[in-house]
Amino acid sequence: MNDNVIKFRKPRPPRQRDPRLRKILIVLGVLVLFAVAWLYFAFVGAPVAS
Repeated sequence: MNDNVIKFRKPRPPRQRDPRLRKILIVLGVLVLFAVAWLYFAFVGAPVAS
């Protein structure tokens, strides 16, 4: 055909990420946060009111 003509095409939509992956990462982050807090208080001790 005629290669001199611009063909306008609709761009492909970007791939959607799996929403389950984000939920799993959030849950893992919260669990790590609690584990770090527990380890801190297990080794350092609870704050003492003076």
